Amino acid sequence: METSNTTIAHCYILFSKKINKYYIGITTELPELRLMKHNESSYGKHFTSISNDWILVQSIAFESLNLARKAELYIKRMKSRVFIEKLINQKEELDIFIKKIMSI
Repeated sequence: METSNTTIAHCYILFSKKINKYYIGITTELPELRLMKHNESSYGKHFTSISNDWILVQSIAFESLNLARKAELYIKRMKSRVFIEKLINQKEELDIFIKKIMSI
């Protein structure tokens, strides 16, 4: 989904090359601002504080915080790096995922 006037929340995926890990989160602010906060360790002892080289690799805009949360939890439940990388690299997979989230 593209950012528009109806966008209220984003589900986003960060990647750290230093620790070779992904992080999935949601925000009601611009994902780029949230990224800066993660890299500045603004969240204390949060998981992302173990690295400061996070990059934003995917951001999915939603019309409600509830939908963004559903997307975040779905991705986390998958526990699959392969699934995450498909969402990042394959537009068709991302489109299928968005449709699935909208129907839940």
